[in-house]
Amino acid sequence: MTQAMTAQKYSLSWILLLALLTAIAPLSTDMYLPALPDMAKEFSVSTLFVSSSLPAYFFGLAIGQLIYGPISDRIGRKIPLIFGLSLHIAASILCIYADDLQTLLIVRVLQALGSCVGLVLARAAIRDVLDTNSAAKAFASMMIVMGVAPVIAPTLGAWLLLFFHWHAIFIALTLLGVISLVWVIFGFKETLAVDRRLKLSFKHVFQLYIKIYQDPSYRFPMLAGCFSFGVLFCYINAASTVLMDSYHLNEQQFAYAFGLNAVGTMFLSAMNHKLEHKYSVLQRLGMGGMVQIFGVLLLFIAALLPQAGLPLVLAGLFLAVAGIGLTAPNSTALAMSQQGRQAGSASALMGGLQFFFGLLSGILLNFLPGSALLNLSIAMLIFVFCTNVSIRAAKRFFNMQPAA
Repeated sequence: MTQAMTAQKYSLSWILLLALLTAIAPLSTDMYLPALPDMAKEFSVSTLFVSSSLPAYFFGLAIGQLIYGPISDRIGRKIPLIFGLSLHIAASILCIYADDLQTLLIVRVLQALGSCVGLVLARAAIRDVLDTNSAAKAFASMMIVMGVAPVIAPTLGAWLLLFFHWHAIFIALTLLGVISLVWVIFGFKETLAVDRRLKLSFKHVFQLYIKIYQDPSYRFPMLAGCFSFGVLFCYINAASTVLMDSYHLNEQQFAYAFGLNAVGTMFLSAMNHKLEHKYSVLQRLGMGGMVQIFGVLLLFIAALLPQAGLPLVLAGLFLAVAGIGLTAPNSTALAMSQQGRQAGSASALMGGLQFFFGLLSGILLNFLPGSALLNLSIAMLIFVFCTNVSIRAAKRFFNMQPAA
């Protein structure tokens, strides 16, 4: 691809479109968090029990990405985008009419199978047209724009609950899917040329995933990013229970607290640009891991010392989540840097494992025996420890490679 084409692809409008496609899945997760207590009352279950719809959604996100990746490597990026967004729209409509928790769980999985397409193909499209350093910038720019999603999602959900029933949240998600679908049809240009597509059969897909995972240039940064996202998923799974049930925040207060943590992610994503001339991608990845460690330790102290109160909890959550602004773009850029024609499958494997950890975080939180806050801090400690072990492994590997 020519330099002119690369420059044209890396435009603000292109990043905005990719950010929107990537944001659909987190918006579908975060927007209805303020409604969980209301939904629990309507379904006659606990808030913690209705939160089981989150791991179900993560399951759909994990499986769906593993499907879209190889398909997009074979037929291109645009057609799978159109299909996935159409499925998201249809499932969001079904969510509106869900009248019991079991039905909601099923249609949420379908919704995830549709919305996850943007997560896979946005990463793959960036890898199609940009080198490692430019990709790190693009991922960071996308993270800044994406940071708006968790800021506005719970707030928008809380505002809708002031005037409407919780079903209005899924109406809004339906409209978002329609807007995205129209933009893709008329504004997304195919990034994977026909001569670069893989001739994959279904029996080769599993072998391809094994081959990709065995590549240490992919495996170590990919695992660092996945474990780092595990910290975020612990927060998403437990936020309503900790902040609304334990600390008695109302829907609007919860939305503002949730959004504040997303601002931290946006800030460190913006700092990624400022730091690029002084620090390498690997060094910035390590910085993000250290920020998360410090935040989780504050949260653990707050869990052991209840008298410390809500401010220490919010400070710990802020840092634990904000660190993703550095870990996510840099781990992704490193992991995708040598994947070339199989970028869609590599992106899918990364995304699938990320949301597998989301599912695992929900299971872990449900099985830990302590209070909601203590369980959250323990689960986060496990994930942040694994994050930094993976970062150290990535540093050892890449530092041993000869300079290009």
